[in-house]
Amino acid sequence: MPPALVKWRGSGYTGRRLLIASGHIMISPLSKNHDAVFSLALLPDGPKLGIRVSDSALLAIDFLKSSTPDKAPQTELARLIVTKLLNYSANPASRFSLPIYLHGTAFQQRVWQAIKNIPTGEVCSYGQLARQLNTGARAIGNACRKNPIPIVIPCHRVVGANSMGGYSGQTSGAQLTIKSRLLAHEQQR
Repeated sequence: MPPALVKWRGSGYTGRRLLIASGHIMISPLSKNHDAVFSLALLPDGPKLGIRVSDSALLAIDFLKSSTPDKAPQTELARLIVTKLLNYSANPASRFSLPIYLHGTAFQQRVWQAIKNIPTGEVCSYGQLARQLNTGARAIGNACRKNPIPIVIPCHRVVGANSMGGYSGQTSGAQLTIKSRLLAHEQQR
């Protein structure tokens, strides 16, 4: 049985199918390419963002190599999403009001919703979130790692009790630099 697509705001689904492969969410077969690729000023040396959309919702935000060529948004929705992300880059207090589809288990959906409720400029530890949701800190970390829409679902606001924790499945390197920059950016609000 193919994985179920979970609707979480937005209107009708247009036939793109989400598949889990090696622990990562992939769009197949209709959307292997990004609908827009661009840079954020708050990540000057860092990765570009690639967004993937259906006809009616944001499906994924991916961190891409900085050498990835820019790609202008191909649809009205992609233009809206790029605008919202650029607004966030200019003003961390900007709110995301976007139609999104999140593919995940009921547990992941609960975690992602709880993460959305962490205010800009604040952090919550994996343990605090685990107590709030009556689960374990490692399960929270796993749900964060599976988040297909970083920044919009601000998993960067979830930190370790005594460290930054991980980001996008990494516990060191470039991903933690991104997390650190996002958190520093949000302190400027």
